[in-house]
Amino acid sequence: MISVDTHIHTLYSHGKATPEEMYEAAVKKGIRVFGFSEHSARPLAMSYPREYREHLAAHWDTYIEKVTALKDNNDGVTVLLGIEMDWMEGNEEFIKSELAKHNFDYVLCGIHFLENWGFDYAKADWESLHQNELVAIYEKYYDTMTTMAETGIFDTIAHPDIIKIFSCDQFSTWIATEKAQALVRKALTAVRDAGMSMEISSAGIRKLCQEIYPCENIMSIASSLELPITFGSDAHSTMSVAFNFDKLEEHARKFGYTESVYFKNRKMHSRPF
Repeated sequence: MISVDTHIHTLYSHGKATPEEMYEAAVKKGIRVFGFSEHSARPLAMSYPREYREHLAAHWDTYIEKVTALKDNNDGVTVLLGIEMDWMEGNEEFIKSELAKHNFDYVLCGIHFLENWGFDYAKADWESLHQNELVAIYEKYYDTMTTMAETGIFDTIAHPDIIKIFSCDQFSTWIATEKAQALVRKALTAVRDAGMSMEISSAGIRKLCQEIYPCENIMSIASSLELPITFGSDAHSTMSVAFNFDKLEEHARKFGYTESVYFKNRKMHSRPF
């Protein structure tokens, strides 16, 4: 049974529940290692059409205080203070400055932007794209992942094929090609060599693609590289904490995984499931 969930958001960004409510949901679902990973600040150039930036900034100190307080619990649950830091190429100093503000247990890397485009926001952005244009976007995403990993800033790559979110069928066609798999292998090798882990996420099941992140082709590559994995629900509500973790466990075991990892004080720890 998976007892670790290290991808959690709250009402202080665009979630729906307090840290305390998310924690209570985790305890009820048998989670023993629970990591809060609220979104990071971003430069103004990196914006979604509908933003939570000001709301997050106004409540950031409260969020840190509440998660820190939950670490001192009587339930035997290891509570971790993490962050989902957006990878924004060319903004490495900004990223390092934000991470230096607190003693985070771990840093998830969320690749949500290619240049200034928040590609996971609107399905309409993708509807007019042809296959060759989609392939160029997929290739750019994995080239970006390689660049990110080589910085050594991050601990985990979150939802490693989120780029498929609005074009799952086309992505499936692409990822089956030899060229695509070589590119993904290069990216995941960089992730492994940086001492990072790869997240297996149930968020995709709740999205339009209705598929676990990452897909089986990527799982096969990760397994062959002996890339450590971690589990995350990317929950934004209490109902989504540890969402469909039975399916995630089946997905991981299919590729030979029997343990997952988490980071505490930026050091990797393993736990069987």
